[in-house]
Amino acid sequence: MIFCERCFCDEEIISIIRNYDVLGECQICKSKNVYTYDTDRFDDLSGLFDEFVSIFTPSRLLPDYFPRAEMKLIKSELLKNWNIFKSTSEADIYKIITSICKEKYQHMPELFDQPIGLEQLYDEEYLNGHSLLKTHTWNAFVDALKNQNRFHTNYINLEILEKFCSYIRKTYKKGSRFYRSRISSEKGLLPSEMGAPPSSKASEGRVNALGISCLYLSDSVETTIHEVRASAFDYVSVGTFELKKDIVVVDLKRINKINPFVGELDFMEHAINKEHLMKINEELGKTLRRSDSTLDYLPTQYISDFIKSIKYNGETEYAGVEYNSVMNAGGNNTAIFEPSLFECVDACTYRINDIAYHKRKIDY
Repeated sequence: MIFCERCFCDEEIISIIRNYDVLGECQICKSKNVYTYDTDRFDDLSGLFDEFVSIFTPSRLLPDYFPRAEMKLIKSELLKNWNIFKSTSEADIYKIITSICKEKYQHMPELFDQPIGLEQLYDEEYLNGHSLLKTHTWNAFVDALKNQNRFHTNYINLEILEKFCSYIRKTYKKGSRFYRSRISSEKGLLPSEMGAPPSSKASEGRVNALGISCLYLSDSVETTIHEVRASAFDYVSVGTFELKKDIVVVDLKRINKINPFVGELDFMEHAINKEHLMKINEELGKTLRRSDSTLDYLPTQYISDFIKSIKYNGETEYAGVEYNSVMNAGGNNTAIFEPSLFECVDACTYRINDIAYHKRKIDY
């Protein structure tokens, strides 16, 4: 079978296909004059995918206690939980995976044609050593932070969290520009007034706890104005912040889209943590209303505080975390642990002329 680079969103796979430097027509997506991979000629992908699919166990070999609801076809698993294929067709994914793993398919067709599961999901010994939350659920972790021990919990495996953070590093160069808003008067605010609040006035946020100063920045003027939740006819001062030196942040908006084929990442360890990584992503994207409790920030505050504490060779490794904007779809926010890394070089004031409300009826 011949498929092409456009069938994938995994950069490692795309790179392998491009390295063959063979242009042609794709039998899957019908693209023409694209880099292609012929499974009858090449086998680089076979080794990768053979190892990957081997972490799953066919239903007949799973223990009796394994929940049937957790079983699914491998084409469904790949479509739903792994950021590998661009295609949204299970049929296309099935064609690609069985052509890549043709020898494995001949020896164990049930791995591809029958329901499969991750046996280690119910192996307590394995989970305690390799799962981000050990044998606990996300809700149990959150409850422990809220009601049992806010600062020292045994519910999370911090070594695993640190490992996954290392795969979502993002570098910003000196001179990079970001934006921050504050509600103001028509007169506006000076650049010197646009920075993060001092610790004595720092309120709780998605990343910082009460009393810990943190500089919240956005990737655009549009995003930062949305984030400040300005009302119609408000005046908003927007500061332009410039980075003083190169920094590395953890791009948490990618935490559930880590490339499974990169570096030394263990396929099984990655697979059993998929659900936990997705929950972190969901928590960062959760909209909190003014009436909600600030306790709802605890999970992301805990994770961010740990990231802030990571050091290599005695030096702080990460300057902040990046996450999706809740208020402006497509926008990004970056929370900087040390506000002095940025300088506000300009400030201007906007008047909010109107606000568009979008509603959804709640059915009870």
